[in-house]
Amino acid sequence: MSSLEEVYIVSAARTPIGNFLGTLSSLSAADLGAVAIKEVLNRAGVPPADVDEVILGQALTAGQGQNPARQASLKAGIPKEVPAYLINLLCGSGLKTVALGYQA
Repeated sequence: MSSLEEVYIVSAARTPIGNFLGTLSSLSAADLGAVAIKEVLNRAGVPPADVDEVILGQALTAGQGQNPARQASLKAGIPKEVPAYLINLLCGSGLKTVALGYQA
């Protein structure tokens, strides 16, 4: 049995909450996600090349194209070799991403 590694949350960010067809309507979810990813890395002082995996929460994914988490990670400068996936739960997406990050 291998020993468990300690897991730390070193930074957090979220996208703004807007209104339907409001001031953020010109931005895609992937664009907003990229801003959040960049800010998390900036706050933590972690370069994009040091990221092992991207787990992004998003509740409304219709019309966003394939894998918005992958789109956001690439727009944030994460290397293309890094896997990214999306969690789609109405209210629990963010919490689920934290749990999955811990399990990874």
